[in-house]
Amino acid sequence: MIRATDILIYVLAVLLGLAAGTLEITIGDLLVTAIFIMIATMALGFARPSHAWRWMVIVAVFVPLFRLTAYLLLTQKSDRAQMWESGFAFLIGTVGAYAGVLGRRGVDELFRPHKAEELSETRGRKET
Repeated sequence: MIRATDILIYVLAVLLGLAAGTLEITIGDLLVTAIFIMIATMALGFARPSHAWRWMVIVAVFVPLFRLTAYLLLTQKSDRAQMWESGFAFLIGTVGAYAGVLGRRGVDELFRPHKAEELSETRGRKET
């Protein structure tokens, strides 16, 4: 069953994907788009680390779609290299999503109490 917080994070992912596609069309710089996608998928991977690949798919799919839409419907014509470069968003999205998962695991490891420590603390309290 999907919870309300899951729906919100999916809506956020779609909005970030739309922003990435718009950024690619308006600015036309692949590096700016790639950095935006990496930051967006990293934040989503940190927020929801299970199945991180879905954040890459949801965010990155809008870049080639916007590029294709701009080619077909608008007067902005892209060459073949720009069409293939827009697919680069999937690679960057994968790196960002799993970097977010790694960051979440690092934060969990460093700042959250471990089960073994909790058990030893409860045993120590029972003995005194």
